[in-house]
Amino acid sequence: MADISATVNLPSNDDIYLFHEGTNYRSYTMLGAHIAAEEGIPGVRFTVWAPHATYVGLAGNHNSWDGTEDVDSLYKIPDSGFWSRFFPEMKAGTFYKYRIVATDGSSFLKADPYAFQAEVRPATASIVAELDGYSWGDAAWRRRSKAPYQAPLNIYEMHFGTWRQKEDGELYTYREMSELLIPYLLEMSYTHVEFMPLAEHPYDLSWGYQGTGYFAATSRYGEPQDLMFLIDQLHQAGIGVLLDWVPAHFAKDAHGLRLFDGSPLYEYADPMLAEKPGWGTLSFDFSKPEISSFLISNALFWFEMYHIDGMRVDAVTSMLRLDFEKKNHEFRRNANGGLENLDAIRFIQQLNKTIYHYYPKALMMAEESSAWPGVTAPVHEGGLGFNYKWNMGWMNDTLGYIEHDFGARPYHHNLLTFPICYAYAENYTLPLSHDEVVHGKKSLLDKMPGTYEQKFAGLRLLLGYHISHPGKKLLFMGGEFGQFIEWKDQDQLDWLLLDYESHRRMLAFTAALNKLYVNERALWELDHDMEGYQWIDADDSGQSIVSYIRRGKKPVDTLLIIINFQPVERQLYRIGVPRPGTYEELFSSENIEFGGSGIHNDLMKSTKHEWHNQVNSIELTIPPLSFLVLKKSGRKAVK
Repeated sequence: MADISATVNLPSNDDIYLFHEGTNYRSYTMLGAHIAAEEGIPGVRFTVWAPHATYVGLAGNHNSWDGTEDVDSLYKIPDSGFWSRFFPEMKAGTFYKYRIVATDGSSFLKADPYAFQAEVRPATASIVAELDGYSWGDAAWRRRSKAPYQAPLNIYEMHFGTWRQKEDGELYTYREMSELLIPYLLEMSYTHVEFMPLAEHPYDLSWGYQGTGYFAATSRYGEPQDLMFLIDQLHQAGIGVLLDWVPAHFAKDAHGLRLFDGSPLYEYADPMLAEKPGWGTLSFDFSKPEISSFLISNALFWFEMYHIDGMRVDAVTSMLRLDFEKKNHEFRRNANGGLENLDAIRFIQQLNKTIYHYYPKALMMAEESSAWPGVTAPVHEGGLGFNYKWNMGWMNDTLGYIEHDFGARPYHHNLLTFPICYAYAENYTLPLSHDEVVHGKKSLLDKMPGTYEQKFAGLRLLLGYHISHPGKKLLFMGGEFGQFIEWKDQDQLDWLLLDYESHRRMLAFTAALNKLYVNERALWELDHDMEGYQWIDADDSGQSIVSYIRRGKKPVDTLLIIINFQPVERQLYRIGVPRPGTYEELFSSENIEFGGSGIHNDLMKSTKHEWHNQVNSIELTIPPLSFLVLKKSGRKAVK
């Protein structure tokens, strides 16, 4: 084996120290495969962390995937756990894996944990890739983007491979998708798109949640620069980009992180901590500083190299809870006798502090399904440090309510009224996500009771309730036009439904609703301030009607929301109003162009008739299964 002192451009002592300390937040700049020139000779330097290995070699087409000869061996950097070597004349596009020999003498091939590109599945090799050189055009977007606490945030969640497919079932590339997706998002007035995980993963039906290549944008849809192009074009069109990110667990596939150097390296050594039996995956060992360097570097990598605007952090509850979805004999309590994963808590806090240090305007959203306190509280106050949390309680209560038959709804009215009790406990995003329209749960449209027409009316009022409730918004693809069967997760959405008038009108409704949301400040300006919401009437369970006020900073922006969850028209329905004057129907889900009945209210002049604890009130007709938005008008009522 060659003398290590003969090599150049090794990771510095400082880089190695910080990696083992857990604070090397750009470890991807030293680990992995990097195109370089050393002593004037072009080639690639490979560096890998494998502290328990007795040998590491480079295997590829050039040596028939052997990697056991001296000419293939990486050099061990003493007392570091790192192996590194420069291979002259090697180029971008080279396929490779590491040949690792463990302490027990076993030999196996592993993909590079820091590879920037991987083979298209089912092949599993890493590929030498050059990420530098893309010419970004989104500087204006990055200058003006800001955290949307007092701004509209309406997210379109999508699975890249099944949003649209070509006629022969072939997948669109990142570049090709830009021509389809961007006009659609603009037409629909979404502010952001959230991609389900795009890090490399071997199994399509894991949807990307069981990853093997954390630094490699999946090759299913093209090259790394192609994804850069898509994100760049989205930004230039004024659309933010969120990425679903999975630090909770990883796949057990042989070429991946499991037993990487022959021993538990990325995962816990204790199976009770490592195993996620419900998912068949392994948890990262959050007690190791090196895992913090790996994962936080990965998060920053997506921000820096791909210009994403934020992350939806998957399965946070599974990280926080040692007993998550485990039976009594499958978990172990912490040193204090508790069920919290203290290592994971520290990691999450470190992650968020680091992201906000480098990207203060980033969106870090937690998919956290328990009542864990302080998910969006600052770390210095003992919180986890996210700036948004998915409101799973609102989602479960709301979907539970709308699935009830009309006759049962009066007895479950609390499912509509209770969520406001905790709406300001965190900074919330209201998700109607992929998890709710798969595995036998039915599509949003098919969850609705009643006739065909009533199902569409029910979906319209559900989306209206969603858009008008305090919190930022997220809707999974297909819900906007009334996908009738649940998400199939292999085939594209049923765009053929748009050949039918009912689905075209549903799409028109969602586009108009999203535009209303963006234009009306009351629907987002005080999302996280109790002053932005007030009940008009929370107690009309008998008629299954709720009414409330949404406020912006200026009184002129105030909106009145009335929702009728029964297929019964309510005439001469009186509601209290906050100010005297004339009110107009700004928006109605029962507009004929949306597929509704066309029942409409003309200008409504208030009278001094005390109602709902208000001095003034108005009377109106509420159509069956409808969502209405009223606003005080500057015009006088027509007599």
